[in-house]
Amino acid sequence: MQFTNSIRAFEAASRVIPGGVDSPVRAFGGVGGTPPFIKEAKGAFMTDIDGNRYIDFVQSWGPLILGHANEVIEEAVIKAVKKGLSYGAPTEVETELAASICGLFDTIDKVRFVSSGTEAVMSAIRLARGFTCKHDIIKFEGCYHGHSDALLVKAGSGAVTFGNPSSPGVPEGTTKHTLLARYNDLESVRACFEASEGVACVIVEPIAGNMGFVPSSPEFLEGLRTLCDTYGALLIFDEVMSGFRASLRGAQGVFATRPDMVTFGKVIGGGMPVGAFGARAEIMAMLSPEGPVYQAGTLSGNPIAMNAGLASLGEIIRKEASLYPRLKELAQRLTVGLEAAARANGIPLQTGFCGSMFGFFFNENPVRNFDEALRSDTKRFAAFHRGMLERGVYFACSQFEAGFICEPMDEAMIDTVIAHAHEVMKTL
Repeated sequence: MQFTNSIRAFEAASRVIPGGVDSPVRAFGGVGGTPPFIKEAKGAFMTDIDGNRYIDFVQSWGPLILGHANEVIEEAVIKAVKKGLSYGAPTEVETELAASICGLFDTIDKVRFVSSGTEAVMSAIRLARGFTCKHDIIKFEGCYHGHSDALLVKAGSGAVTFGNPSSPGVPEGTTKHTLLARYNDLESVRACFEASEGVACVIVEPIAGNMGFVPSSPEFLEGLRTLCDTYGALLIFDEVMSGFRASLRGAQGVFATRPDMVTFGKVIGGGMPVGAFGARAEIMAMLSPEGPVYQAGTLSGNPIAMNAGLASLGEIIRKEASLYPRLKELAQRLTVGLEAAARANGIPLQTGFCGSMFGFFFNENPVRNFDEALRSDTKRFAAFHRGMLERGVYFACSQFEAGFICEPMDEAMIDTVIAHAHEVMKTL
């Protein structure tokens, strides 16, 4: 493959955009080389400005469960655009999409739409603090909840650590109420509760996708539920990535544990920028204008994103009974095939999937938390990524990101990818 035009485009972008990208992972820093600049995409495929075509397992980092340029979503967006891009006023389609979401979850009576996952999480935490009248929050090493100041923290020397900022520009005082625990480790969570004067909420990716694909254990989630009930804290599932991906009901369709609040994004916008957070009516009643907890957004619930989401979630995803079983079968076929390709070449590889989400680590041992993920062979991953990219397979450009199956994919595509993986594994 030739990347001449992408190299030129990246150089031009770097002169006017920091790092040449508008989101850091896109720069290919974790795998080396120049990121392909995409010209267009359709179904399971993307085409870059050099004419290279890729089977896309990133799918805009998750939202495109129906693939690129789905005709039903496109038609809904075009119709909405012709009526105006944004009103800054209520529309009926907001209510329709909200009702569609609430109807799937017995833990959600009301939702509020925002424009991004970061915004959804930030607002949910503020609401949790307002509802409980407590200040501290517990998050987990390796779980990403957007780039708001209070959540950009790293672990200290022990499991019970008030987080230190992990980015310049975030004052230490901003994160003093953020406690860090170890994923899939209940004792570290219990220690955080005991060290705090008052925990408002525990926020967790029930199926983590930002330290790589790492699911919770059922016992871990149920233990979080018990600890939150014991200490009077709210349990928040961050399902910006796993919502409507792991199953129609996200993690709540996989695990028995029920959260107090859920944050959404990605799939509910059908590819448009969108986020949402929801809970039972008692909690949501604290939100302005009903209650005192303030949250607002000019483009929240804009008609373009709402119509795209309603077309995706309301008209297709909820009605196709065979969708999730088929996506799960393809994810299993891919991960089993990747593991076989690695094993045939004496390379340790850990794989996993849940619904249409999947992941793999070049690691000798199973990965259950961020520390274990960090022991993966990132150099080998980078070499594998480059080899697959050159063969027209676009995996996430970081060892620490999940991958996604989309509806237009089929067994033949997956088998082609596995065959390429065998070729690349031989070179590692």
